[in-house]
Amino acid sequence: MGTTERIDGRIARGNQTRRLVLGRAVETASVEGLEGLSLGRLASELKLSKSGVFALFGSKEDLQLATVRAAIDVYLDVVVQPARDLPPGAGRLWRLCTGWLAYSRDRVFPGGCFFYSATAEYDAREGKVHDMLASARTNWLAYVEQTALEARQAGEITEGTDVSQLAFELVALLEMANAESVLHNEFTSYAKAGRAILTRLRAVTTDPALLPDSP
Repeated sequence: MGTTERIDGRIARGNQTRRLVLGRAVETASVEGLEGLSLGRLASELKLSKSGVFALFGSKEDLQLATVRAAIDVYLDVVVQPARDLPPGAGRLWRLCTGWLAYSRDRVFPGGCFFYSATAEYDAREGKVHDMLASARTNWLAYVEQTALEARQAGEITEGTDVSQLAFELVALLEMANAESVLHNEFTSYAKAGRAILTRLRAVTTDPALLPDSP
């Protein structure tokens, strides 16, 4: 085996180990918080070499940042991308909301919405982890607002609609459903949020037929 092949093999194994560690890290952090992450614990739980895991992440902060990035990738794949497959309009905005509710309800992350819990953990702190979480939240709110704006531009949401206010209200309803479900280990909050969101959207659509009659 040549030198290049050996190097490529090590890189492939390193990438596989990194994915394995981050997969467990996002699950753990969604329940116990980013502060609960430990390189040694992850290595032990996954039966990996501690030295190998430590070589992949230079510090606990590096692990936390990589965990947030991994959670963002999952979020984009599960919540954002399915709505992008629809044309701009009220239907896309509704799909974005129902996709989020399903993401939380189905426990894509065991602790519910990863970003809801992680943001609460770091909202009053300073540092790189706080900044990455704040940026992720800003981007999410901006995307919901942009989706609403595109629906208005498509003529499916009334011209006078304040899309910034609308996005704020939609996200608040989504997060309330997640918070109630996780706190009380119940799932009726998702149906309540779905009804409230649909009522709010139907009130601003130019044609109610663009949306379903019920969630």
